[in-house]
Amino acid sequence: MLATITSGAVIGIQGYRVEIEVQMGVGMVNFFTVGLPEGAVKEARIRVRSALIESGFDWPLRSITVNLAPADIRKDGSAFDLPMAIALLAADDRIPCHGGRVLPQAMVVGELGLSGEVRPVRGVLPLTVAARDAGLRSIFVPAANAAEAALVADMEVFAVENLAQFVAHLRGHAPMSTTLPRHATYQRAPGALDMADVKGQSHAKRACEVAAAGGHNLLLVGPPGSGKTMLARRLPTILPTMGFEEALEVTTVYSVAGILGHEGLVSQRPFRAPHHTISDVGLIGGGTPTPRPGEVSLAHHGVLFLDELPEFRRSALEVLRQPLEDQSVNITRRLITVEYPARVMLVASMNACPCGFLGSTRRACTCRHDLVERYRARISGPLLDRIDLQIEVSDISYRELRADTDPSESSDRIRDRVETARQRQRHRLASTGIHCNAQLRPQELAQTCRLDPKGHHILERVADRLAMSARACDRIVKVARTIADLAGSETICPAHIAEAVAFRCLDRYQITAAIAS
Repeated sequence: MLATITSGAVIGIQGYRVEIEVQMGVGMVNFFTVGLPEGAVKEARIRVRSALIESGFDWPLRSITVNLAPADIRKDGSAFDLPMAIALLAADDRIPCHGGRVLPQAMVVGELGLSGEVRPVRGVLPLTVAARDAGLRSIFVPAANAAEAALVADMEVFAVENLAQFVAHLRGHAPMSTTLPRHATYQRAPGALDMADVKGQSHAKRACEVAAAGGHNLLLVGPPGSGKTMLARRLPTILPTMGFEEALEVTTVYSVAGILGHEGLVSQRPFRAPHHTISDVGLIGGGTPTPRPGEVSLAHHGVLFLDELPEFRRSALEVLRQPLEDQSVNITRRLITVEYPARVMLVASMNACPCGFLGSTRRACTCRHDLVERYRARISGPLLDRIDLQIEVSDISYRELRADTDPSESSDRIRDRVETARQRQRHRLASTGIHCNAQLRPQELAQTCRLDPKGHHILERVADRLAMSARACDRIVKVARTIADLAGSETICPAHIAEAVAFRCLDRYQITAAIAS
């Protein structure tokens, strides 16, 4: 007999429908799996056999063929275990099916343990979306994945704990109830990081506010202990609250990566801080047989923090250039091409020299000039071009550290201003599909960032003296547009251009000379 059940698989962050056909015939006792199965799918027969036996079902002593359609796409992962077991029982006339189909209006996914327990799988959220888009009404998922599946509207979600429970439901002996939707809201945890913790550093905190308001990339340069990492880790607390669609995109990436956990919707912006020994694949994504998202995609709609930037491998930093420009990652492997989103704020920190004390007011630098140049050359010019704000974080004295007369602003107050600036940008860019100034394309830049003659003069003098690229000039204009939004100005004034230019500390000496002339 032939039985068919609907399951699904994920390519990138997109789910697609997979039909599992199980046919039992006469002949030698065998178990064949066809349809380009990878390792975990081929091993499913062992898990399915043990789960059936431990759940009280006899293993059919017949020739069994399992086909995964479409047969020209490679199948990977353990999500086919549960639907295989159910289709096998249906083909053996042990559970009801209609015209050879089991649950014709539902999708089934789940990994089986040897005891019959149903274990969580990756990618349940995009699979639920794919099921809804395919016109299905319900989905059966592992109990640990039920919260994320319930985020999708207009879908009935059933949480399956073990194989015996699922079979009892199909036989009508113990019907299962659906899982209710559960949405998370933004709540800052007690004792969370706050910008009020940072003493002094008003210039650096202003730069963080500008970066958050426009979604700009940021580089913090300064001696050890000056607060670079402290500022970077508090940057997510001043970013705008994620909307539901943004949260759903982040949750989808986490689901595909298998790190979502049980919380359902991810409601707070990601902050990813990989170690400098990370590989190119770990940073960008990849792997075989199915590429997985890397850190740049796991930071989607959030912050990717690279501490001690020059210590990262040159190759890893260079592969960041395309994702920062395109806001997505395209990975091509054998017989498969996937695309992961990568709309991130890159925040990086570095010392000014190998010893770390160049420019320090408290300790003298001991590095030769050629060593300083070689250290800074680890970061290529094209990558620096893609960093909008380059800020010097200076030493802070003990008196400033202990001062209580000038309390720092809290993250909540700064975030209010950032939200207001972002609202201006969304209103201005409503018809373009762009959400913040950092994403401006050339046509929107020309329309929304017009400069007056004095602003053009300042930017022209700086660009000529420093031989700035067209990309660097455009990014200065984008930062100036964000500064104007924070000030509530519809036009970009010369003061906004001057402040944006001053936010490039690696060229501070040349910039000062250019403006003064």
